[in-house]
Formats: sequence, structure tokens, C-alpha cells
Amino acid sequence: MSLAPVPPPQPTSAGELLALIRSGRATTRGELGRVTGLSRTAVTARLATLERAGLVVGGEQESATGGRPAGTLVLNAGAGVVLAVALGRSRSQVAVHDLDGSELASVSHEQEVGAGPHEVMPVVVRHLAELLASLGRSPDDVRGVGISLAGVVDAERLMSADSPALAGWDGVPLAPYVRQVTSAPVLIDTDCNVMALSQLRVAPTTLDERDDALVLKASTGIGLGLVADGRIVRGHRGAAGQLGHVKVAAAAGLPCRCGDVGCLEAVAGGWALVEALGSDEVHHVRDLVTRAVGGDGRARAVVRESGRHVGEALAAIVIVTNPRVVAVGGDMAGAFDVFSAGLREGLFASTTALAGRDLQVVPVAHGERAGLVGCAQLALDEVLSPTAVDAALSAPRRG
Repeated sequence: MSLAPVPPPQPTSAGELLALIRSGRATTRGELGRVTGLSRTAVTARLATLERAGLVVGGEQESATGGRPAGTLVLNAGAGVVLAVALGRSRSQVAVHDLDGSELASVSHEQEVGAGPHEVMPVVVRHLAELLASLGRSPDDVRGVGISLAGVVDAERLMSADSPALAGWDGVPLAPYVRQVTSAPVLIDTDCNVMALSQLRVAPTTLDERDDALVLKASTGIGLGLVADGRIVRGHRGAAGQLGHVKVAAAAGLPCRCGDVGCLEAVAGGWALVEALGSDEVHHVRDLVTRAVGGDGRARAVVRESGRHVGEALAAIVIVTNPRVVAVGGDMAGAFDVFSAGLREGLFASTTALAGRDLQVVPVAHGERAGLVGCAQLALDEVLSPTAVDAALSAPRRG
């Protein structure tokens, strides 16, 4: 039996070289040649294309022997910007980031609980335009926009698909609002997924590119970003990670804001804790966390008990997925020591010894900025992908 010949590998494109430079896998012409198998001439030609587009610039890196600096190549972070928009139930954050993911300017604004897109998005658009102007940037400098929402999103139609937390947002396209600021590509994902991206892409000391992790957002609601082998798991309809609506015995018969009964959120979500406290001084989960951090005994007990319920519900997922890390974000992470004590109690009492062995429970990187960092990374992963870069390089120049 004769075997069909193996086709030769396709030539590595300029966009793929940029991806190697961005990741740090290859940062000199020699390294690019060794990693890709391209000739020096081919590497030089592709780099010239990237340099003419302003995407790559030369840097310097001292050699290990202390000799002459080796010519290194880096992404030109100033070659454009991306916009980040993290939309929450009572607060929205917007920011401008460079192409390296560094935040250049940001603003956050409080909004009425239940405010719809027709009230919130014009404010977001105004803030984005003002931030760009303050940086001396024009709409043409924007390469992409990353948006996050609570609940399930429709990534193709750029809208909320099912969000109990954001009444009035389901089915409302957000792209028309963004088009008032820029015509750049718009990406959308859940708040938990972008938080996972902020860990995976920007905090390699916490997670690496082949890691398995659960990124928990414990705030008004409860959700998960699932990372398997370094990739975000979104599920068949983008609805993976809805931990807050897992049925738990402690919530039996209790109504949830999703319209069902018995959900984890009904005993552990921030909205339920605030309602249960019935205090005139606690209007939001952030108020509860502030009191817990300040030493209020009742608040600390409530936060810890929330963590315990979440840990018990999380245990089955830990057994099934065997992550290395559980990273905790959201408003509850403001009282990380108290919340995680309850989380560990519920989790390790209910999981297997093997699944719990070496499992780390840590706060998310970037704290309250995790959503913005993740939204920026969502946009960067798309607009700086090899396919997008190659398409942009081959497009006719305007003007």
C-alpha cells in the first residue's frame, strides 16, 4: 500500500510572525527563522511588511554573555488602540488600551439598577469619545472594541441573549451605539469569560497557555469562566459557566431572579444576601463587602456562608474538570480572605482527594480592573490574530 505524499507546509505569513513576536516565542530574525523554517530572506520580507504597517519595531535585549545587544523585535504598542467596555448591573467601566494591553485611560460610572441599554450606552459612547480625545487619538486609531455583559451573549449579533441581571438588554444590538465612535470590529463575551481571558493572557504567572482553571465571578450574581488546556470553554450555545443557576438543597423553594426556584444565587448571590440582610445601610453587595472588611461580624458571617455554598456547588465541577487553579473575582473578592475561607470549606469537604490535591484558590489578577483587561484582550486576540493581520496588510490603502 502506498501512502499519499505529505503536502509541504504552507509558508508562514506575516501575521503568524507577529503572533510569535507578541507571544515572546521568537523575538529576533534568527529565532523566527528557526521556529518557522523560513529562510532569512523570507523572514526579512515579511518583517518589512509588518514594519511598513507600523506593527513591529526594533528593541534591544542584552545578550547572556554581556556582549553586543542582540537586535530584538517587539510589537509596536502605539500603532493603535482598542476600546474596552465592561457593562454591569449597577456600574459600567470603559477604557482605552494600547496594542500591548496596557490601560491608557479609563472611567467608571454608577448607574441605576435596571437601567437599560438606551440609558447606559449613550453614556458609554460619550465616555469613549472623551477618552480618545483626551489621548489625542482619533476613531481611525481604534483597532477593535471588546464588550462584556453578565449572562449569556449572542456573539454574532452582539447582544445579550439571556441575562436575568440586565433587565431590558436581551435582544438589543449594541453595535449601532459603538458605531457612533468607531467602525472597528466589535467583539462581545460574558463577564466571566473576559475575566478568564485577563488571567490567561495577561497573567501568565497565574495561568499558562496550557492550563486548566475555573475563574469564579462572585458578585451580584455568580458565574464561571472555564479554561481547559488554555482555551475558554463557552459551550454549545455560549451558555457554559452559569454556576449561579445550579440547583442546591440550601435554596430549595427559594425564588431566584431568573424566575426559577432553588438556584445557588438565591442563597449565595450578592442580590440575595442584600435582600436577606434587610439593612438600610446595605444597598449593594459592595456595601456588604465593605462592612465585612471593616470587621462587622454579621457581614463577615454572611460573606463566609456565601463562599461555603459556592464551594459546595463548585465541588462537582472540580471533580469533573480537575483544574489547577480556582481564581476568585467580582465584588466578593474584595473580602477575599473571608469569602475564600468559606469557599475552601465547602469545596474541599465535597471534592475528591485527587481533584483537590495541589488545587490553588487565589484572587484574580487585576482586581476590579479584570473585566476591562479581559475586554481589551478579547479585542486584541481578534484584531491581532494572524488572519486579521494578514487581511489588513493585503487590503488596499485608504486615501
